Amino acid sequence: MERAEAWALVTEYTHSESLRRHMLAVECAMRAYAPRFGGDPDAWGVVGLLHDFDYERYPNVAEAGHPVMGSKILGERGVDEITIRAILAHAEEITGCAPETPMEKALVAVDELTGFLIAVALVRPSKSILDVELRSVKKKWKDHLFAAPVNRQEIEHAAAELGVPLDEHIQIVLDAMKANAAALGLEGVLLI
Repeated sequence: MERAEAWALVTEYTHSESLRRHMLAVECAMRAYAPRFGGDPDAWGVVGLLHDFDYERYPNVAEAGHPVMGSKILGERGVDEITIRAILAHAEEITGCAPETPMEKALVAVDELTGFLIAVALVRPSKSILDVELRSVKKKWKDHLFAAPVNRQEIEHAAAELGVPLDEHIQIVLDAMKANAAALGLEGVLLI
């Protein structure tokens, strides 16, 4: 599936700007990781963009919900099995599809982290991802009341499974998001 088709599917199924921003952030991170593992940035980006497209309509992570329903929709639209399997692998506890390939492992590793980085950016006075540094992310990481729903252990485990040290993993995703700050709506506000 081409990126334009994937984006059309996202906008058809998802109206929440924050959920769209999340999928765009995951797309950026996946594109950044693809070359490291010899992958196609376009294919990896589409996986990141589509991974939660069905979540707004099927918010229960269950056999009759996300991402199972999304995978059925993608199959009906002729999306390749590699893309579908990667999306199923980001919810192994429901789908039974364990992440095996670098692309699947990368999706699991970047999914929650992008949300955490958005949260770090939005609490800054500038509301800009461009002002976020690794040290500020690590400080917020230790504060378990900050972005409490984010499972830090899951991110740490996923980075280890990917074979990337946590600090390096955070920096790769942060740099990808900074490079796409405007598209993510994370350029911030002008402070006077």
